Amino acid sequence: MIDSHCHLADGKFETDLPRVLARAEEAGVSHCVAIGDTIKESEECLAIAKNYEQVFCTIGVHPHKAKEWKKTDAKHLKELAKAHPKVRAIGEIGLDYHYDFSPRDVQRKVFAEQLEIANELKLPVVVHCREAVEDVWKLASEANPKHLVIHCCTEKWKDVERFVEKGWFLSFTGIATYPNAADIRETIAKCPIHQLMIETDAPYLAPIPHRGKRNEPAFVVEVARTVADIKGLELSEIDATTTANTQAFFSLPGA
Repeated sequence: MIDSHCHLADGKFETDLPRVLARAEEAGVSHCVAIGDTIKESEECLAIAKNYEQVFCTIGVHPHKAKEWKKTDAKHLKELAKAHPKVRAIGEIGLDYHYDFSPRDVQRKVFAEQLEIANELKLPVVVHCREAVEDVWKLASEANPKHLVIHCCTEKWKDVERFVEKGWFLSFTGIATYPNAADIRETIAKCPIHQLMIETDAPYLAPIPHRGKRNEPAFVVEVARTVADIKGLELSEIDATTTANTQAFFSLPGA
């Protein structure tokens, strides 16, 4: 099993990351993808990936931080991507119209620029989309990356079906275990299993029965169990298929 999206550079893991990763391994999680949200965090994710064999990473600037984007950041990201083979994608990038921590026009500009970087480097894209599906679709379709995943997918199926039809992926978190997540469970039910990934988004969004606690990669098993229940499949099949999907998407060992 693989946690395809976790924020291992987050300060909440500062004191016990080795134990967190050990618990993940004990739970059957073979690899984790550490996600960069800022230039600094991207550098930290790469440092973690270098130190732990089972960790790979992405680099990028989150839409919340788009207002801090500098002209030199594009060059910096390219240099980071070329600095070490453990960098496997550009992300977490995208649009967030819920919080609007960065102006929307700035978010769109920075998202488009990072999509261009991903295409130039031939890297997959990890996308954040919150209440912005139309603009995410527009910009992503224009850039047309070969590999893209909507992380922490909370959209209704009618809004994301086109992403799947294009051959892109949807990834789901512990939110799917929450009682009020009927729309997400419907999207999981309709998403083809070969275009589906699982993640924790740790340290956020801990699944039931861990809700209210700090989330961590070991808990991705609960997401897999929920997907298995929704799909009417064995947990082992969800494990094998989502693992293969994630390995192929990020070019991880075993792909």
